[in-house]
Amino acid sequence: MNNISAAITAVGAYVPEFRLTNKVLETMVDTNDEWITTRTGIKERRILKDKDKGTSYLAIQAAKDLIEKKNLDPAEIDLVLLGTATPDLPVASTAVYVASEIGAVNAFAYDIQAACSNFLYGMSTAARYIESGKYKKVLLIGADKMSSIIDYTDRTTCIIFGDGAGAVLFEPNEEGYGLQDEFLRSDGKGRQFLKIEAGGSLMPPSEETVKNNLHFVYQDGKSVFKFAVSNMADVAAKIMERNDLQNDDVQWLVPHQANKRIIDATANRMGVESEKVMMNIQRYGNTTSATLPLLLADYEKQLKKGDNLIFAAFGGGFTWGSIYLTWAYDSN
Repeated sequence: MNNISAAITAVGAYVPEFRLTNKVLETMVDTNDEWITTRTGIKERRILKDKDKGTSYLAIQAAKDLIEKKNLDPAEIDLVLLGTATPDLPVASTAVYVASEIGAVNAFAYDIQAACSNFLYGMSTAARYIESGKYKKVLLIGADKMSSIIDYTDRTTCIIFGDGAGAVLFEPNEEGYGLQDEFLRSDGKGRQFLKIEAGGSLMPPSEETVKNNLHFVYQDGKSVFKFAVSNMADVAAKIMERNDLQNDDVQWLVPHQANKRIIDATANRMGVESEKVMMNIQRYGNTTSATLPLLLADYEKQLKKGDNLIFAAFGGGFTWGSIYLTWAYDSN
């Protein structure tokens, strides 16, 4: 019987310095601070302004933060997984470049693409490698430069997304801490509601696609909201039921930061009080792949060994799911 579980043993994070506030957005599109705050909970988002830097830059900074805090020799890393919806280049894996740049010379690396569920799915993937017994250190990064695919004349999307990156290190644990259970789902019928129309094999780039702004994110907000509210709440409640967890057993809900109303609905369905809900959407907006690790980085000092965490996310495709993880170390 395999007694090895996959535990998070370190976290790192990075967000760009530039703050795009709601007040600034008021000067760019037909919107206002009250409207944005009421409907999303977002007050500002971080933007990587340097046009010569892509998602890899964000990922590298988050990885370096983790490496420094953990005092980790990057040569000991076995695998680098990068969840991203905004890779530096088509075809060439961004994770491979990141691994090389951080000195993970003995690691193999690859990208994961499941939209806003990237990090959640990546947690499952990282855990399987650790549980196999063959890999001892798996670095999982969630990073996105969403500003590179956002039309800042489209008020339905430009108010939501920001840039950022977060990273965690998974290592074997023999005390029973780490990833306990997961419930991951997907439904291809949802891809019409949240997508980028052009740039893929169905519609390669052309003068016409650029002219018609088809390389930016399109979102049918009402449909996405409807699916996200019901499905994210359902899987989070299911993971609790399946593991006989009551409200008192859960120390933290770690929800994808897409919309405060979706987060509140998930917490209500789980019966979890607001003080147990990790939230930083007001400061970063939706950073897609980076929301979950950025939460862990922001709340790390409050986490205690043995805390039960419920992760939940929903993304384009549609992809969604929930993970039950027990925290493996005291952060103070």
